[in-house]
Amino acid sequence: MYTFTDDCITGIEKIDEEHRHLFELLNEIDDELRQPENDIRLTSMKIMKELKEYASYHFKDEEEYMESIQDEELPRQRRAHQAFIQKINSFNLVGASNEQVITITHEILDYMARWLLNHIIGSDTMIGKFQSKYAFTDKYRTGIALIDDEHKKLFEIMEKADEAIHDDISYDKYDHIIEILDEMREYTDFHFSDEENLMEKIDYPALQAQKKAHESFVDKLNEVDLDEADEEQEAYLNDLLSFLLKWLSGHILGMDKKIGDFVRENRIVL
Repeated sequence: MYTFTDDCITGIEKIDEEHRHLFELLNEIDDELRQPENDIRLTSMKIMKELKEYASYHFKDEEEYMESIQDEELPRQRRAHQAFIQKINSFNLVGASNEQVITITHEILDYMARWLLNHIIGSDTMIGKFQSKYAFTDKYRTGIALIDDEHKKLFEIMEKADEAIHDDISYDKYDHIIEILDEMREYTDFHFSDEENLMEKIDYPALQAQKKAHESFVDKLNEVDLDEADEEQEAYLNDLLSFLLKWLSGHILGMDKKIGDFVRENRIVL
């Protein structure tokens, strides 16, 4: 079951309707593929045709809307759309057995569902909102210059990674992306050390909770499967960046801002 969730809603009625229909198509085709009386090869060819036609129709609508509002992200969206169509076209059923056809077709459906979720949440929900999702805005400020500056740097590294992932000019972006992930690991260690030293210095009562949270973030970075990233770069790394952004945003708003509150309430001079 491929689900169109609330966090996929852009607030643009036509685009949301077309996204919903794409997910409905995925589910209809998945059901049809599971019917034993259907000719697997013909069903799979029908799947390819329907999905590509509707995806192309939707991409055209979306790009025209973005052009009408002069959205600065339009060139990136076009590149992402083109890369998606190319990926779908790369699946080949010629000479495949019926079992292989079923496997390949389910791979296409799974790829499309994963790509759509990542793309809608990571890009389409930002249509008409010109500010980068990696922008370090005032809502993230703790009021402690050291922490705020380092948080801003972490957001900048994630934005750099996002740009590398969606760079459709480079044939193999793997090495560059891995360099950025290494930079993220190193800077994260540096930042967490700075932040924990500051909390220790001011006798911050939630220091241990902060350390545990930091450890979970570092563990996630260390769990990155580089082989998987190399084989399915965009989907895998989009998932990773989505997690990192949500974790960092939630951690700053839910925990780090309280450090600033503690400093102000106790009139601590740093």
